[in-house]
Amino acid sequence: MNGKHITKLGFQKKAVGLALAAAQIRGQAGLGQAEILGELRGVLAAPSEYGGSVYAELAAELLAQQEQERRGQSAPLRDSPLPYSVWGADLIEPGATAQMDMAMRLPVARAGALMPDAHVGYGLPIGGVLATEGAVIPYGVGVDIGCSMMLSVYPLPADLKAAEARQLLLKHTRFGAGVSFEKRERQDHEVLHDPAWQDQALLKYLHAKAAEQIGTSGSGNHFAEFGSFRLAQPDLGLEAGEYLALLTHSGSRGFGAQVAGHFTRVAEQRHKRLDPAAKKLAWLDLDTEEGQAYWQAMTLAGRYALANHEQIHGRLARALGVTPLLNVSNSHNLAWKQQVGDRELVVHRKGATPAEAGRLGLIPGSMADPGYLVRGRGHAAALASASHGAGRQLGRKAAERSLVKGDVQRYLEQRGITLIGGGVDEAPQAYKRIEDVLARQSDLVETVGEFMPRVVRMDTGSQDI
Repeated sequence: MNGKHITKLGFQKKAVGLALAAAQIRGQAGLGQAEILGELRGVLAAPSEYGGSVYAELAAELLAQQEQERRGQSAPLRDSPLPYSVWGADLIEPGATAQMDMAMRLPVARAGALMPDAHVGYGLPIGGVLATEGAVIPYGVGVDIGCSMMLSVYPLPADLKAAEARQLLLKHTRFGAGVSFEKRERQDHEVLHDPAWQDQALLKYLHAKAAEQIGTSGSGNHFAEFGSFRLAQPDLGLEAGEYLALLTHSGSRGFGAQVAGHFTRVAEQRHKRLDPAAKKLAWLDLDTEEGQAYWQAMTLAGRYALANHEQIHGRLARALGVTPLLNVSNSHNLAWKQQVGDRELVVHRKGATPAEAGRLGLIPGSMADPGYLVRGRGHAAALASASHGAGRQLGRKAAERSLVKGDVQRYLEQRGITLIGGGVDEAPQAYKRIEDVLARQSDLVETVGEFMPRVVRMDTGSQDI
């Protein structure tokens, strides 16, 4: 008897080897091939009845496979979405609301909220907050896992010359797909030595690229900005006044994007029967090997994203010859295990800032508009969240079609902005007004300080400004 005989009966994967091993034992006991095949058919038909026999290990594997298949056959979507709270509904496009409605129909969904900067994304809308039970959604976190903000406030006056700021950013930051510092310029970081890199074949494969790109930023809306930070009243151990500051927006580079793509495909395979309209909301149960693997990779990508910020801020602080008075950071593309009512749920914030009571966070505007240091109020209906920025009012292609380069340049000049790189798709006019967005969420956060950009570096866009 060989594997072909076993496979023809309908056994799959690990069960084939276990069936062969059991068949060998039965053959040694004097049974013929026909009798053994008959017994194997019985085990395949009713594995729960063979727990105390020579087929016990095979039966256990079959039951495990059945459970896995059962989970893959997703429960149907709810007929209507669970109720959720919305902030700034007048600022949110209908497509983003429709995506949130779909997310709230998932059988694993338990609570949600939509922030005033919300706009259409893949699966969960950007600005969507979704709490699930026992499951994580790769596209509920997003492609740029761990995308985050960091602010450093320096003991220096806010009058750094634009030419000097420009040279500092050109020398100490790197932007764009696939970019890295020269090998001799790269710096080590403890995140690159995390044992988790060796736990998965995918992470082993991505480690070299992550090490090569450490301390750099991607394209799109990632930036590094020198500007002035204004504190209206004493707080955080600082006197009221204006300070030189650095604000950065960066993520987990190609490492996080490849993790997101891989596990999204895994989730979609597990939920082939999920309504096609919810395809990008396919989830992984956290008590499965795949779910645990994603959680580990996501957590590592989040740490790696913050490591990139730490190196950017470290390089520039050393170049300035100062130690920051204040350093604040937060991720806004991640999932957290969070107590919601009497249950621990998985809270996905895809383009949303954690805003637990007393927690500091950063909400930027655009390259020519202020950003804000905020303190969370811990609003329960918002799942202790706030917006992650101003939010787009024009998609990238729409911005490139409708905005005139000369008009954008004049807008920047009028506001005293020096821009390095950046495309029309990232023009201030492509974004909602940050003041409007903040006004819609005064019950979610309080404003602590204001950052005004002066010299901005981004990757080059398809239509450079």
